Amino acid sequence: MNFDLYGFGPALAAGMLMTLQLALSALCLGLVLGLLGALAKTSPNRALQWLGGTYSTLVRGIPELLWVLLIYFGTVSSMRAIGKLFDIPNLSLSAFAAGVIALGLCFGAYATEVFRGAMLSIPKGHREAGLALGMSRSRIFFKLVMPQMWRIALPGLGNLFMILMKDTALVSVIGLEEVMRHAQIAVTSTKQPFTFYMVAALMYLCMTALSMIGLAWLEKRASVGFARSAS
Repeated sequence: MNFDLYGFGPALAAGMLMTLQLALSALCLGLVLGLLGALAKTSPNRALQWLGGTYSTLVRGIPELLWVLLIYFGTVSSMRAIGKLFDIPNLSLSAFAAGVIALGLCFGAYATEVFRGAMLSIPKGHREAGLALGMSRSRIFFKLVMPQMWRIALPGLGNLFMILMKDTALVSVIGLEEVMRHAQIAVTSTKQPFTFYMVAALMYLCMTALSMIGLAWLEKRASVGFARSAS
């Protein structure tokens, strides 16, 4: 194997950066959707419960690859209509935006259940104590519930992020130039599939290892106050 990877080294490095950008963007969207979904499922309002349950069930029941294809190709006509309305010709959803929406949607559906389980594990007495102290419900959520929920949900969210990181490879089917897309182009040009797919595998392994280190730090940081109070 040539150390210069037949000249595709810089392209693969750029693809790795694109993969990280895609994963982190989808993570941000997914965390928001997951938190909203969990709040809806734990709400006393039946309509919100139905909405949250429908979201998590529907999204989790369809493969991530299909969501990528549906969002990317399914928005063509609607984007063109919006473009005509605002006099913007050839308006379309980019592959990156479609990937972020699709992966964020899927991450959020699974995160909904993680956040929901974390919320239900917090004793009701904590909320009642906040009300007794005259705290508003929003202040109780952000000051009492959220820190505890984050600590409990973090390991599950970390596992979901590991899956999300690898699912970014699915977006290569719509032309986004991330790691797998560049690896496929290199294989087509050089006829060296083992070399470039092995390099892609090592890149994903490297990103996963770095993510695990970051998640371990976050878990340790989130448990500092809890460990001190428990001791």
